[in-house]
Amino acid sequence: MPAARVPSHLAIIMDGNGRCATRRGRARWMGHVRGAHTAREVVAHCARAGVSHVTLYAFSSDNWKRPREEVGFLFDLFTSHLDRQLATLLEHGIRLSIIGRRDRLPAALVEQIAAAEQRTAAGTRLHLRVAIDYSSKDAMREAFARVDAANGDLPGEPLLPDVDLLLRTGGERRLSDFLLWECAYAELAFLDVHFPDLSTADLDAVFADYARRDRRYGGVQVTADAEVAAPVGAR
Repeated sequence: MPAARVPSHLAIIMDGNGRCATRRGRARWMGHVRGAHTAREVVAHCARAGVSHVTLYAFSSDNWKRPREEVGFLFDLFTSHLDRQLATLLEHGIRLSIIGRRDRLPAALVEQIAAAEQRTAAGTRLHLRVAIDYSSKDAMREAFARVDAANGDLPGEPLLPDVDLLLRTGGERRLSDFLLWECAYAELAFLDVHFPDLSTADLDAVFADYARRDRRYGGVQVTADAEVAAPVGAR
């Protein structure tokens, strides 16, 4: 598919990992493992398709409410998956950034994240962002506080690029505090498939649907031979 027909920035709410495993009579952690493999395939497919930015919602600030054992397993999975995939990211020119709070993450994971970000910083093929302990509302509060402290300027890192397409798997139809500012004009796609079962064919179908949408950003598309005029009584 031509790069012009795919979103520049794709954001994905990776929902349904635990439910996918439960439906198959397996432990929830097995769904998270399968979801990690799917995430790797999705990123690789996006890189081949010409997507420039991919942001994955891996762990929200609300996910701390989950059982301690599940949260601990997720952080172990983040650590092991990052370690295994670093070479692949470097090989394919993919830059990695982690967004969200870091003060509540395990210290070893924070160090590993910083090292991976530094080593992949030169990647230009695709910028992969993974949201961990992330809340869009918190991110906006922090940005507004920095603006206020700087008398109207926004110092430091700018906000993320605008999202062109937001995809949520798992059958839910909500944003769940994810990239609320960046999704102001995003096209939305909701799939009933659980994230571990998301295929590249599913992704291509979403891209094809996206390519057919008319993104006007509040304006209208006027053809060369069309006359745009006010009603007679309004002239």
